[in-house]
Amino acid sequence: MTPDDLKPALLMLDDGACFAGRAVGAAAEAAGEVVFTTGMSGYQETLTDPSYFGQITVFTSAHIGNYGATPQDDEATAPQERRFGPCGAVFHDFFLPAEGFGKGAFPHWRAVSSLNDELARLGVTGICGIDTRALTLHLRRFGSRGGIISALDPDRASLLRRAKALPSMEGQDLAQHVTCPHSYAFRPKAGDALPGGPPAAGRKPFHVAVIDFGAKRSILLHLLRQNLEPTLWPAKASAYDILATRPDGVMLTNGPGDPAACSYAIETVRKLLGRVPLFGICLGHQLLGLAVGGKTDKLHFGHHGLNHPVKDVTTGRVAVTSQNHGFVVEPGSLPASARPTHWNLNDGSLEGLELTDAPAFSVQFHPEATPGTWDVWGLFDKFRALIEESK
Repeated sequence: MTPDDLKPALLMLDDGACFAGRAVGAAAEAAGEVVFTTGMSGYQETLTDPSYFGQITVFTSAHIGNYGATPQDDEATAPQERRFGPCGAVFHDFFLPAEGFGKGAFPHWRAVSSLNDELARLGVTGICGIDTRALTLHLRRFGSRGGIISALDPDRASLLRRAKALPSMEGQDLAQHVTCPHSYAFRPKAGDALPGGPPAAGRKPFHVAVIDFGAKRSILLHLLRQNLEPTLWPAKASAYDILATRPDGVMLTNGPGDPAACSYAIETVRKLLGRVPLFGICLGHQLLGLAVGGKTDKLHFGHHGLNHPVKDVTTGRVAVTSQNHGFVVEPGSLPASARPTHWNLNDGSLEGLELTDAPAFSVQFHPEATPGTWDVWGLFDKFRALIEESK
């Protein structure tokens, strides 16, 4: 198969910018907020990350799909169900297997399918062959925008009208759409390897309640590596029900949408504070900030990728981190009891906080990042130590 064999497609932004390319993935339309990610690897993890729900993801790396796809790299916590990653994806040079390039013959020994087949399986509509550099510069200048990918509607005026009608990400509670329907104990699937190997011998197990706002599997595998046994809870679970199971700690996960719209989750976090150790990641960080009285803002074009420098206030060290978020906590809105712990060196935004009056801390970046970077895995050790100290 070559790009010439693919159907023509359009990406229309709500400001009238239009990019022509070729359709890949699911034979449908995709409509959502268009954002760009700077990661040069880990495309399958991105395409199965629930934090991208409601978005169209632009890959700035020129070559995508080179090493195929494998179910082992899915970030979904329930692989038997539809993955709630981005609804659409945008590529420059998209790897298309040659005729007869079948299972077991991909450029990577773990691959079992092409990325094109994986997109179709996930229900992700894609467009390739466009100038992603020009598109990224447009988004950097004018901000993340609503957009539509379509190989079904060639009428640019029609696409523009529909793109203009798309809702803003601000005010949208999307976590409720990607959360688990009921609580359940997480178990790794066949082929899963715990990051860094099995738990240390003799390490006492603890029970952690994981409030699922769009949890990534990598977070749960890191908890298991610390001998912290995770039970997932729906986003709207009450603090009363969670505390009734007597968890040793609570994890607030990543997820999509506007954190300020998750009023139910903010109230739950407030009721958990001081009762049990808390660790928040990404959306969980924003919810912790809101729960203690802070405010959140929407970023101009967000942080998405594997190469964001973050400074640890305590150690002075700079870590290269993986990030995926469009909102941030305003540091000036936080009470004195919320101490900043990390800062983004690109734009000075707040990347972490810890409370001085309760056993709770959070980070905006992803310490569990797969395929990397691995600079901040130690935060899971910190969570375990916080649990041990509370006993």
